[in-house]
Amino acid sequence: MAKHAKPRLVGFNHVALEVGDIEEALAFYGRLFTFNLRGKSETMAFIDLGDQFIALQKGRRQAPDDGRHFGLVVDDKNAARKALEEAGIKVVDGPFLDFRDPWGNRVEIVGYENIQFTKAPNVLRGMGLTHLAKNENAKKELAEKGMAPEQLVAQK
Repeated sequence: MAKHAKPRLVGFNHVALEVGDIEEALAFYGRLFTFNLRGKSETMAFIDLGDQFIALQKGRRQAPDDGRHFGLVVDDKNAARKALEEAGIKVVDGPFLDFRDPWGNRVEIVGYENIQFTKAPNVLRGMGLTHLAKNENAKKELAEKGMAPEQLVAQK
């Protein structure tokens, strides 16, 4: 039996991606997405995601990712698909909208409305995204966990 209580995982603060060159990485991701830069040096850059961030770090050493990936949440998945097409970036075969950046990092793009992940209203407001809402399937999944927005208001 544990001698102390284990901490509960709450979420992600950031994801670090190794890239070959910081300026090239910012240009690459800038062709695909609108974002604000939190800060940058010669070896690192920080892409702001409201209350989270992506850290780009110079020095990719491993082979391209196959199954290992992370999901980036966007406000418009169709616009992301078009941006990939316009940039000539190949979508990875499969049922999802995945791509690899020039350094082999595999990224899945998911639409905010379709998933359980939820930004707090104050964060969405600060990001200028107050129009975002969940679809019925995502609301149902959240409700099954007692986490639907209307359930949270009722609990206060």
